[in-house]
Amino acid sequence: MKDVVVLVGTGSIGQAIARRVGAGKKIVLGDLKLEAAQSAAKIFEDAGFDTSAIAVDISSRESILNLVEHAQSFGAVKNLICAAGVSPSQAPVAAILKVDLYGTAVLLEEFGKIISSGGSGVIISSQSGHRLGALTEEQNFQLATTPTEELLDLPFIKSITDTLKAYQYSKRCNVLRVMGQATPWGKRGATINSISPGIIITPLAADELKGPRGDGYRKMLQASPAGRAGTPDEVGDLAEFLMSSRGRFISGADFLIDGGTTASYWFGDLQYLKATH
Repeated sequence: MKDVVVLVGTGSIGQAIARRVGAGKKIVLGDLKLEAAQSAAKIFEDAGFDTSAIAVDISSRESILNLVEHAQSFGAVKNLICAAGVSPSQAPVAAILKVDLYGTAVLLEEFGKIISSGGSGVIISSQSGHRLGALTEEQNFQLATTPTEELLDLPFIKSITDTLKAYQYSKRCNVLRVMGQATPWGKRGATINSISPGIIITPLAADELKGPRGDGYRKMLQASPAGRAGTPDEVGDLAEFLMSSRGRFISGADFLIDGGTTASYWFGDLQYLKATH
């Protein structure tokens, strides 16, 4: 039996984090498509890691419970990495809310029940959640604490008709949900945090930069304080710190890693984007 790292969403960012925290542990690689999980498993196995691949649909509580049972069969679950989700250009409103908002909330809840002492979790959110205006105190409280099965029935969530808004509310909910879960995770001796990346160069982002909206993305990146996109390794380095012994006093927090893009969106050279959002 070994300590177990669970990665949900086996793209570039998730892999970068799992590489940094998975040495000597069992890495359970979960993805919507089993083939994607198996492909990631081969990369990890070829680099000396011990893995297991499984299909998981985080929009289904039953699928998440199956993942929990699978992970526990190898030992104590020490780390949870959630890098799964769908973007505004990939899915309709209902799917975005079911996966990114509801699914992440269920994942936090179910792994919060079994995470081992000394463990830690990281949820990958997005800078997009920081481009949503301020919500009311009541809305914040509802997104953080509403029972998971009632989240999608909140009136201000049910009224969303735009995919970008669905994504932004989902990512804001991720951050608030992490704050809400810090207490139950803490009672088990574990930490939970979220990371909100900006544009990170993954295969999907590279395609977007070459696509019809590529010029707009490149202009935004050039005008940002950092003047460039980020890399999965930079997100991985931040997550590694949060999940290490050096990050034990950090829980219920969100970390923007976007090259200053959000700061510029609100107060700098990227304010022109507000008219389109």
